[in-house]
Amino acid sequence: MERKCVALVSGGLDSLLAARILAAQGVFVEAVTFATAFGCGTEGGGSCGHAPREEDADERFPNIHYKVCHLGQEYVDMVLAPRFGYGRNMNPCVDCRVMMLNWGKEYMKAKGASFLVTGEVLGQRPKSQRRHTLAAIDREVGMEGYILRPLSAKLLAPTVPEREGVVDRERLYAIRGRTRAAQFALAREFGLRSYPSPAGGCLLTDPGFSRRFRDLIQVRGRPNGEDIELIKFGRIFRLAGGTRLHVGRDHGENQALEALRTPTDAAWRLCDYRGPLGLTRGPVAPEEEPLVAAILARYGQAPSEPGVRVAVERPGELPAVVLSGEVPDEAALQAMRVGEAGVPAAGGQTVPLGAGDSALAE
Repeated sequence: MERKCVALVSGGLDSLLAARILAAQGVFVEAVTFATAFGCGTEGGGSCGHAPREEDADERFPNIHYKVCHLGQEYVDMVLAPRFGYGRNMNPCVDCRVMMLNWGKEYMKAKGASFLVTGEVLGQRPKSQRRHTLAAIDREVGMEGYILRPLSAKLLAPTVPEREGVVDRERLYAIRGRTRAAQFALAREFGLRSYPSPAGGCLLTDPGFSRRFRDLIQVRGRPNGEDIELIKFGRIFRLAGGTRLHVGRDHGENQALEALRTPTDAAWRLCDYRGPLGLTRGPVAPEEEPLVAAILARYGQAPSEPGVRVAVERPGELPAVVLSGEVPDEAALQAMRVGEAGVPAAGGQTVPLGAGDSALAE
């Protein structure tokens, strides 16, 4: 059996440690990070959003090689209809794990590796890291005995690489539960001084983003990466007919909205005052144009009165000027907001969350 593995490395502490544990035993580690539209991999503040890079490599472990794999529309489609359901929000953790392990299995074959490694810890996550769920995931992927979880290995049945002596089971660990004290101690032992906070995950675990995403599904049906990227930025307001108005909250968000603007989007800017960029994706009825202008005026440095001039750049048209109407009161504005606490998805309905009837379901 080859002393070579593929490790799924999110960038969080657990997976970074798992890769080093194997590398310390002389196993060559192909460390793969998956980047998705929901913040995993290359962006974001949680552990799921910190991609290891070659420059993160530790000179003491030259046998770890890093690679980033981008999962596109296939991942989005999985999130829209997960076989095994969602977690507390829109996070399809089990289906996500199955997809990434399946990809890792194919990469393992391509690289001539013998087994997979993950940083999963028994009992750390309520849905995807229970004993029977881990076993069911291994069966689902067709990798029973070939997925090694070094941090909890001594609490689980020995894998094939352990039984064949490729990996020394005595140098693996018996960590379980949500506390990270043992991992912090290991980080010191391995000289890991920089790693993201253990809190957090992908955007689908965030309640506010999940509400935005459900709303997007109501509007777009099958959203793509551009649609998903857009709902990460700005205050979002519902307009008639399904169109959404995004209003930048600061200079950085204004720049992000400008960068995400497509040829079919309209841009809205205050003419005479400093203020946010507004972006609409979809048609805006003429009778709603004064409302859009009023919302921009409300969040800019314009006076709180009608008649503020707002320039609008529509696709295929010359720039025009719209005069703002009455600024809605705060209650009315909050009723239009998407992704705020207590605000339902479009039409007051929710997106079906699906269900699982196998051992993988919650």
